[in-house]
Amino acid sequence: MVADLNNQRAASVTAQGDPSPSSSGRTIQPSAFAPSEQSKTRLTLTPTQLALLLIGVCAVFALWFMFTSKSVALNFSPSAESVEIDGGFSFDLAGVWLLREGTYQIRATSPLHEPLLTEITVGSERNQSFSLPFKPLPGFLELQTFPVDALVTLDPELPATIWQGPRALPAGTHKLYVSHPRYQATTINVDIQGKQITQQANVTLNPNWSEVSVTSTPAGAAIFIDNEPQGITTPGTVQALAGEREIRLSLNGYKSHRERIFAQAEMPMDLAPVKLIQADAQAYVSTRPAGAGVTLNGKFVGQTPLELDIASGRTHNLSIILNGYETLAQTLRLERGDRRDLRFDMRRQLGEVVVIVEPAQAQLSINGELKGPANQTLQLPLKPHELSISLEGYAGFSQTISPKVGITQEVKVKLLTVAEARLRALTPTTTAPDGQNLILFEPYTYQAGASRREPGRRANETLRQVNLTKLFYMGTKEVTNAQFRMFASGHDSGKFVEASLNEDDMPATNLSWHDAAAYCNWLSTQADLPEFYEIEFGKVIGVNPQAKGFRLPTESEWEWAARTQGDDDENLLRFPWGNALPPPDRHGNYADRAASTLVGRIIFGFNDNHSVAAPVGTFRSNSRGLFDMGGNVAEWAHDFYEIPSSETITDSLGPPSGDYHVIKGSSWMHGTITELRYSFRDYGIDGRDDVGFRIARNAE
Repeated sequence: MVADLNNQRAASVTAQGDPSPSSSGRTIQPSAFAPSEQSKTRLTLTPTQLALLLIGVCAVFALWFMFTSKSVALNFSPSAESVEIDGGFSFDLAGVWLLREGTYQIRATSPLHEPLLTEITVGSERNQSFSLPFKPLPGFLELQTFPVDALVTLDPELPATIWQGPRALPAGTHKLYVSHPRYQATTINVDIQGKQITQQANVTLNPNWSEVSVTSTPAGAAIFIDNEPQGITTPGTVQALAGEREIRLSLNGYKSHRERIFAQAEMPMDLAPVKLIQADAQAYVSTRPAGAGVTLNGKFVGQTPLELDIASGRTHNLSIILNGYETLAQTLRLERGDRRDLRFDMRRQLGEVVVIVEPAQAQLSINGELKGPANQTLQLPLKPHELSISLEGYAGFSQTISPKVGITQEVKVKLLTVAEARLRALTPTTTAPDGQNLILFEPYTYQAGASRREPGRRANETLRQVNLTKLFYMGTKEVTNAQFRMFASGHDSGKFVEASLNEDDMPATNLSWHDAAAYCNWLSTQADLPEFYEIEFGKVIGVNPQAKGFRLPTESEWEWAARTQGDDDENLLRFPWGNALPPPDRHGNYADRAASTLVGRIIFGFNDNHSVAAPVGTFRSNSRGLFDMGGNVAEWAHDFYEIPSSETITDSLGPPSGDYHVIKGSSWMHGTITELRYSFRDYGIDGRDDVGFRIARNAE
């Protein structure tokens, strides 16, 4: 373009120096200048180029993955039908997996086995191997016993039952204890293959008696073993259970013959022939109820029913004694050859019991039988009785009493209302395994949130009625670093700027909500209480609302314990110290002059002498005995976060799901009217420098 311009200029000079047309043979005309268009460069890739680029990226990724991954052999026993690996990218090379370092969840299946769910950690070694055995599905055991009514105890912890039909059992070795009162017990081990296979086993118990042959002269004597008739007369063979036994022969007109034997299982015995002696006189003594002790002339001779050989022609003193009954005494004289049946109805002895009850409308039951109004004077037999008193709206009362002859017993009872009984049954305080003290609370209905006219109110502080009906315990202080390190020894709350948050007596911070829930479950395990949270791979996946294990306070419980002061819901605190700013000096740990170089907003003129968190319990407690409900650190609540509606809620655990959890209370970082109010609601999921927690649990 520069050459063109120079040529144009040369032509113009020539034209001016020689204006004659003949000098060039042509007329030069002026032309307008126009700049040349610059070409715009634009990168355009063809489909082939795009494909090649994608292949190149994949190849680079594949090479990176192959150079950084480890060869991991998953040895399933038996072989797996399907395998899923969660936790990162994985690649299967004929049973050897390429995995990078980290933790993976393995899900696998195999026919006739339970699904396998386990976790492996891949380390830095180049080649690694893991043995992953499957657990077979249960099998079935069909057990035949003789005798058929034998009792079978399966493994030590299960009750004895009569085995009926095939029964499902986990694969493995099981111990069966088979017993029967008349047979020798035995124990067998059964190896259950599982995999839905039905196996059979037979158990035959050996007799636990001795065949005892008995003869007498004369014959026809009834045979008794331990005073139990056998329904057999001499000569005969009876089955005597193993052990020491008494054989008795009884025949009218003859003295009873008694002898003691030691029977051994499956070893027959032949007793020496017995020659019965003709009785001088006999008496058969029976009582109702049976089992009374009998003495003859002051000597104990047995329990009823009883056959006695008595010398004739003499007077004998007979006494019959049974606990709780009047003693019977009788003289007895028989002539030679006499036999007399003596039958007695024992008369109960009675003791007097006076029952005095408030309220008077209560009803009385004795041994489950309704007796009418509770205020009565009773004459009761001399044995233990279950006395029960009931009245609608009141907690029942029961007591076992044992009347005594000649002594009047008095039972005074004041029934408690259901609410009074609930409180009486619980201790006012309890101690957690980490040493924390918890206080029992009986909550009531109150209004949570804040009015729209309240200065500093935020849109998520909806005014709503909350009904709390369940008793609960709440920790008096926030969990400290020392206490949390009992659960996780490596915990470090860290620093804020250069100020330490990690002293033992400071509240534990920089903990996620899931960390706090895991600590609660650990406390439950230490206290042998059912866990409140269901945790899988470090995350809470559900709760057991009825469990008495430790948990985080609900938002409703936390706000009730912080804001209410009396027995009604009207006198609610706006701030931890009252209803107006500023707080009194050293009332609590908020953003003060000491924290002015660390935080943006402070309470002007206020000083608590702590730039960051203070040791828990440094400042005085609120009216309910709880420390640091305002200030120090904000606290995790149990609830998932949501903007609540104005509808009334009752004993709420919050929404069933969500992404964040509620945080309640102000902290050492807070100094504005919004944050210092008790109705302030924050939320999060991960740990923060100024968020800790306290514990709670259900009381019932």
